[in-house]
Amino acid sequence: MIGLPAAAGRVPLILSSGGGAAIGVVILFGILAAAVIIVFIVPTAYDLISRGSVSPQTVARKLKQ
Repeated sequence: MIGLPAAAGRVPLILSSGGGAAIGVVILFGILAAAVIIVFIVPTAYDLISRGSVSPQTVARKLKQ
């Protein structure tokens, strides 16, 4: 959620002339890449990993039987 304001804050740096513009582009794409990873890739990976597991309550019930 904080990625968009952080990226928007780098726009003046990108629009400026000089050496700061290049680093502004790097920072902008780094922030956007991190946001995409956090929003899409991490939940998908968690879902794929958790499909093979069961809840602790299910394990406890199986152990009691």
